Amino acid sequence: MKRIYIFIALLSAGLLAGCAKDPFDGVKSNERAIEAITLGGGLIQVGPATIDRASAKASVKVLVQDNTDLSKVIANIQTSYKATVSPANGQPIDFAANNNSFKYTVKSQEGETREWTVEIVPFTETLLGTYTIQQLVVYGGTGPEYGGGAVIKMSDKPWDWSTTDGPDKELDNEITFEYTGVTSDGKTTGTVTNNAGADGTYANFVFKTPSTDVNNFYRTIPKGTSTWERDYAANTVSFITAEGKKTTATFEGASTIDLGNGFSKTITDNSFDFTLSGVDDWTNIYSDLDKFVKNPHRYWIDVKRKP
Repeated sequence: MKRIYIFIALLSAGLLAGCAKDPFDGVKSNERAIEAITLGGGLIQVGPATIDRASAKASVKVLVQDNTDLSKVIANIQTSYKATVSPANGQPIDFAANNNSFKYTVKSQEGETREWTVEIVPFTETLLGTYTIQQLVVYGGTGPEYGGGAVIKMSDKPWDWSTTDGPDKELDNEITFEYTGVTSDGKTTGTVTNNAGADGTYANFVFKTPSTDVNNFYRTIPKGTSTWERDYAANTVSFITAEGKKTTATFEGASTIDLGNGFSKTITDNSFDFTLSGVDDWTNIYSDLDKFVKNPHRYWIDVKRKP
């Protein structure tokens, strides 16, 4: 008996569902907007398209490398509910002949149209290439307002480090950035190779007296090949080892940085600027131990791009 009741209940529910009216039945949409754009044809799109509904304009960033062809762009355009786009999706369009833009027409289900300008914004990853390391510079020290801080080139303090694999061993290194792709949120990515240079030796950052391993501070660009990720919104470049350890720097151009308390750092070409997490040590104020080991604040790897 119980099974019969269950069967009848399920049958009744099915009949009711079959009789339920689609709330959108008979309703036609006037929407005629572009919601999203994805480019095909081998183009590398950087992040999602920017849609400006008020101006009926959509912008798409595309990584432009040598021989990038914008004369046969294939755009997959997502429109409003039941709207159509002309030219149709998948049709090659010559953006190069139209100052990297093209006008599409979106027609609503009701038949009303709106013209949209789709613009391709050429994007060049400026990080790519090979750089030589020029200098390693540290700003550190407890109580900089009392004269306890300093901006120091590591090579100016050779007595603080090993003579066989001190920081100076990095000064013939070459760092090469290559491109591999773009993340879904628009970050560029690639591989980075830190070549040990002519001496074949990487620095081992061990402060001499007392012997203290500070590679956790200063081995920010991994040895050999690792990966990089660049966030243009935050102006950061992250280096990621095969084990997943990440170090993050801002990528700076030629400038002079005011550090306060009368201290500054001048960048001649480019520099990877790392923020370090030292702690105050008033017992060792004014010492190199304090500046390099106990309380380093910032660390720059000054580089110069090779022609």
